[in-house]
Amino acid sequence: MTTCTHLDTIEYADVPDSVAGCEDCLEIGGSWVHLRRCTSCGRIGCCDNSPNRHATAHAMATSHPIVRSIEPDEAWFWCYMDEVAFLFGDSGGDAR
Repeated sequence: MTTCTHLDTIEYADVPDSVAGCEDCLEIGGSWVHLRRCTSCGRIGCCDNSPNRHATAHAMATSHPIVRSIEPDEAWFWCYMDEVAFLFGDSGGDAR
């Protein structure tokens, strides 16, 4: 079982009460499919199924390793560095 080794970088584990959308898409008039939140700085980006893939672009540009889905009924996290999905608080971030 693979474990995320970047759990100590999580500052923003909770889902915000409301979100206008992908911050970068809103700036350029783009569209998104699903939203992700950077757990290091809180930035909201769009998923890899979206045309601009801003969440991944942000992670690569900043080396912020983990995002969380902020879609309704989704509670998973993804670590770009360890390439592992997990539920936070479940076995210390063990892969699921």
